[in-house]
Amino acid sequence: MRSVCLDCGQCKAPTATTVDQIARLQLAALRCGCELELRNAGPSLLELIGFVGLGEVLRVESRREAEEREQPGRVEEEGELADPSVG
Repeated sequence: MRSVCLDCGQCKAPTATTVDQIARLQLAALRCGCELELRNAGPSLLELIGFVGLGEVLRVESRREAEEREQPGRVEEEGELADPSVG
């Protein structure tokens, strides 16, 4: 399969519109019997692609390491709140 290369190096502040356009380019390339290859994609673009769920479609992987992921919020111990009107 032929490959079409898209240099994303100049995309410094990607938005949802950026990802939408890349997905449309991927679709057009597939219809022509090609695949889209992203080059120089920065971490913010890769994160956004992963966030919107198109990582597999666009064949990219987020560069976030497991250690960088935020821990889920923890529940504090149960207790009664002080009455703010008393005081």
